[in-house]
Amino acid sequence: MKKGIIVIIVIVLLGMLGCNKYNGLVKQDENVKNKWGVVQSSYQRRADLIPNLVSTVKGAANFETTTLTQVMEARASATQIKVDVNDLSPEKIQQYQAAQGQLSQALGRLLAVSESYPELKANQNFLNLQAQLEGTENRINVARNDFNDAVKSYNGDVRSFPGNIIAGIGGFKQKGYFEAAAGSDKAPEVKF
Repeated sequence: MKKGIIVIIVIVLLGMLGCNKYNGLVKQDENVKNKWGVVQSSYQRRADLIPNLVSTVKGAANFETTTLTQVMEARASATQIKVDVNDLSPEKIQQYQAAQGQLSQALGRLLAVSESYPELKANQNFLNLQAQLEGTENRINVARNDFNDAVKSYNGDVRSFPGNIIAGIGGFKQKGYFEAAAGSDKAPEVKF
């Protein structure tokens, strides 16, 4: 009789531990999804600012149309990549990051070429948009770091014992991280 009660108590305790661990994984999964939403929102803010920046640049200078075209094409490409929040695999994150990286490079070229136009550099609309883009880039960086922190915590629980058992039963899979773009370890060359 006592052995039966002890077995029941052990089973109940293990069940409670399993439920607690499962609920913890659900909360962390939702946190990762929330952080991903912030990342996407930050990138969307940048994409929304670009048409205004391009219009301001067009209006203020006899600008190289190829540079403007590249910016708009990169923006279109970057906004086409959609990642399902339920499938944040490393491959999907890298695909999203690659499209956003192309847009970052095109924006960098636009801002570098704009230095050749004194009337553009003095245009208050351009200066305001440039400041907003800089702030947005900072927001993107913070959002990516917060996302990576959430993924680290989540992946740690998914991979460690007993979380890995509960994760396997509950279908929780590891999430992908944002990584530095290829070549970002080298400082860009600035020429005047």
